[in-house]
Amino acid sequence: MLSRDTRILSAVISPETPAETDRSWAIVTGGSRGIGRAIVLDLARAGYDVLLLYRRCHEAAEETRASACALGVAAESVCLDLAQPDVVTSALGDHVARLGRISILVNCAGINQDRTLHKLSPDEWHAVIATNLTAAFYCTQAVVDHMRQHNYGRIVNMSSIIGQTGNVGQSNYSASKAGLIGFTKSVALETARFDITVNAVCPGFIDTDMLKSVPEEAKERLLARIPKERFGTPDDVARVVSFLVEPQAGYITGAVVNVNGGLYM
Repeated sequence: MLSRDTRILSAVISPETPAETDRSWAIVTGGSRGIGRAIVLDLARAGYDVLLLYRRCHEAAEETRASACALGVAAESVCLDLAQPDVVTSALGDHVARLGRISILVNCAGINQDRTLHKLSPDEWHAVIATNLTAAFYCTQAVVDHMRQHNYGRIVNMSSIIGQTGNVGQSNYSASKAGLIGFTKSVALETARFDITVNAVCPGFIDTDMLKSVPEEAKERLLARIPKERFGTPDDVARVVSFLVEPQAGYITGAVVNVNGGLYM
């Protein structure tokens, strides 16, 4: 039996978007808010049609989809639990077949459940690993054969500075983001001969809802460590992603690009 997430897919797809097999699409996971939203809109400005995947924020996803459509491209939003392999395989596979040509995948979905190790529950560990790392595996596997058939693809995985440095209270988050770097390098080696590039982007401390949850005193200490003397913006990250997915960036693969204001080099 199909899950609830699969059953509601048809309800959240934009009625304004026709299925056009000659179009080239970008898929962005976690595309409703924050960095994901900025990526969706930057790709739309560059002329890409966008399928944004999200899990909870229906209103934010609809607003992002509408904003992308207002830029003159086709855009769809789909509510999908990316931690469920059967849902991703069947539902995302159906969308790949329907849309006709997927050129770009940006794995941006991510959560954090922060707790020091001795207090971290198995459920909190598995939830973060499933959303941040395993979902990227499911989504990449769902599109990579399609990209191989077309001898072209651009995949970007959203890692983090925390995957490079570690952080107190974030062993699950750090492990998931470090895992994305290793995943990126391995898949890049496997797909390079098909003109598929796979790169990772490691944002530092970006002004999103995740940063807003940090106490002000802790944010002041973080800011004092950043050579650029400011927190990053979602657009700072989106611009790097837009560069990496361009055809002209085809000689860059397996790279880890830092967007952190000089905090980690």
